[in-house]
Amino acid sequence: MSIELYDDWKENSIDYVGQNKAFYQQLRKKKKLDDDFHDLDAKVFEKMDCLDCANCCKTTSPIFQQSDIERVSKALKMKVPEFIETYLHIDEDQDYVLNASPCPFLGYDNKCIVYKNRPTACREYPHTNRKRMHQILKKTFTNAEVCPAVYHILEEMKSKEVRR
Repeated sequence: MSIELYDDWKENSIDYVGQNKAFYQQLRKKKKLDDDFHDLDAKVFEKMDCLDCANCCKTTSPIFQQSDIERVSKALKMKVPEFIETYLHIDEDQDYVLNASPCPFLGYDNKCIVYKNRPTACREYPHTNRKRMHQILKKTFTNAEVCPAVYHILEEMKSKEVRR
């Protein structure tokens, strides 16, 4: 990842949601939001490599569905109850999440040691190439505070809207 892209994100992403309420409202009304996100997702990820950052793994927890718990515990050769007791707790939304950050499966080289078996939420993160972006737009703005790729996608969208 370009160091300038990372530095720009780090300096400017704090309280991204609060700073961009009007822009958020503008995007909520946009008709071809998915197309715009998908185009910019491809463009931004040509310049960025998640392994250079791994901030998502260092600062947040994915939600673990039952199938994720079973898959990861099997990969680690652990019984499900032992895996849950060792790594997870139920949060205020009644979801299983990691006990602590950074993720215990994050290696020294920013590679995931359970990558082939990682939770679905990790597989799909940062969710900028999915369908029906309107449904997760608020979460996307929050993710801009965690992920430099999301930040740059939204900033590019913002600059396109200003030029129109």
